[in-house]
Amino acid sequence: MEAEELYEKLKKIQEPKGYFFNQDKERVLDLLESLLINKERYGYMCCPCRLASGDKEKDKDITCPCVYRVPDVEEYGSCYCNLYVSKEWKEKEISHDYVPERRPLEKIPY
Repeated sequence: MEAEELYEKLKKIQEPKGYFFNQDKERVLDLLESLLINKERYGYMCCPCRLASGDKEKDKDITCPCVYRVPDVEEYGSCYCNLYVSKEWKEKEISHDYVPERRPLEKIPY
């Protein structure tokens, strides 16, 4: 699968749920390509903006869409990566504030 194909597939699934792709399509395609690389590398599509451990169970919170997407989009209008955004964020009805990392430090592999 290529990034453009993943884009079309996920768009159909996520938009009815109220999650839209960032309007910067080049950024979105780069993130989707990174998800595909992570799928090839780890066997699952973990967040390209976070450090994965390679252990699917330990990384289940950052398997895209991550568990932090809902609270991030509710509070900031965007997920941490700016991949998924709300309609208001996309249409620039709300400010594009920095989305802080919600993942607990103890889950981050070092």
